[in-house]
Amino acid sequence: MTIARPIAAFIAAVAAGFTENLVHPPAPQFIMQPDLSCPVDGCCSGSNCSTEEHAKHHTFREKLIAGIRFALFDVWGDLAVWFTAGLILAGVITVLVPEATMVRYLNGGPWSLLIMLAVGVPIYICATASTPIAAALILKGVSPGAALVFLLAGPATNITALATIVGILGKRATAIYLFTLSLCALLCGLLLDHIYVWLNISARATVGSAAQIIPYPLQLLSALVLILFSLKPLYLRLKSHHKPSSNIRKK
Repeated sequence: MTIARPIAAFIAAVAAGFTENLVHPPAPQFIMQPDLSCPVDGCCSGSNCSTEEHAKHHTFREKLIAGIRFALFDVWGDLAVWFTAGLILAGVITVLVPEATMVRYLNGGPWSLLIMLAVGVPIYICATASTPIAAALILKGVSPGAALVFLLAGPATNITALATIVGILGKRATAIYLFTLSLCALLCGLLLDHIYVWLNISARATVGSAAQIIPYPLQLLSALVLILFSLKPLYLRLKSHHKPSSNIRKK
């Protein structure tokens, strides 16, 4: 699944881009403007100094520290809330959803993939939250191909994302994007199910097996570090949700 997901996402993205360019070629005068501002301390906007000059403004150590800070605080700050939500939903699915229902309707075949596509398109979910949910679905008996369709379609085709794409690219480009990505997700899901059968691998047996190679103390330490880095983003998100209601009460 770790290999299949980025390959399938790459195929779907390239196919959607090629299809859009074939149906609606880009205007020759349209030129993308890259963001060349300095990510270290904002010393350069990208227009008031050359690239060669700006490369000398910061040492390798400064760039490395800025990159690590961005990864640990900015990137994880955006992901922590969705990752936590995904873990909670995965736990709910594992405990409450009957295994017999999953095996009956989502154990493989074109219909199970179409059902997961229909579920993934309308719900609002991001790629981070969908990962633990897909793992929980596989543990309940969902085929790896159906889980892959959910991983691809859920984050990329939810209503919020489609509304944004319509506003930026237009209705026609959005329709092409949705159709191409859905078709690629279904084809990749069918192919992945056949690969699992051909290799005689049980998806349910392999989910979570990679954790066995990591010593338990290291697993526990990693979980604690992850929790520590997640506390501030979760607190800020909860605080932002409660702030408007508190203002209303004061008024």
